[in-house]
Amino acid sequence: MGPGGCRRRGPAGAGAVHGTLDRPDLEEQVDALLEVLPDRFALAGLSLGGIVAMALARRAPGRVAGLCLMATNAGPPTAAQHAGWNAALARLDAGATARDLQPLELLLHDRSHDDAALRMADDTGERHLAAQLRLQGTRVDERPALAGVAVPARVLAGDRDRLCPVERHTEIAELVPGARLHVLPGVGHLLPVEAPDTVAALLGEWRDEIRAHEPRPAPQH
Repeated sequence: MGPGGCRRRGPAGAGAVHGTLDRPDLEEQVDALLEVLPDRFALAGLSLGGIVAMALARRAPGRVAGLCLMATNAGPPTAAQHAGWNAALARLDAGATARDLQPLELLLHDRSHDDAALRMADDTGERHLAAQLRLQGTRVDERPALAGVAVPARVLAGDRDRLCPVERHTEIAELVPGARLHVLPGVGHLLPVEAPDTVAALLGEWRDEIRAHEPRPAPQH
């Protein structure tokens, strides 16, 4: 459920899977995920994982049972973002590590979690980070498709997030019919790292809402 991944669950809450984002193109990444996902699934994504979750909901709306978007951005890339990603790729080509490129001051409000964020960078590694930077450059504007989301939806934001500020999440919540917005006080971009108990509780509520929303299977005779 980290910045480079999205989490998928069956609609009843079983079979949680953490997906690694390792393709350099958004639509290619979505194609790869749709090949391995079950017929019906719920999506929870953080940061880039949220962007991929929105793309999955756009491409396969009939298969999505629920959508939870955290610390993310539904808009298209800006010129400044493209420049930043290209600069990061150049640093990787020059020998920098994923840990070297982890922008702790942008990711965390509570810097006591620096070690956890650095471990996340180590787990991602240079190859996957390069793919994710390239994937970012292929993003599209997901906002027009959000009105078509017709499943339980939650939007989580940290009020100290310097990468994806609250107003971006307010916009998403206004575009998704029935979406519930939760703003976590004193929390930066990495919500599950800085507020794990709150995020877990909200995900549990969302899971229960999905269970109530999904049609019950017909009884077997």
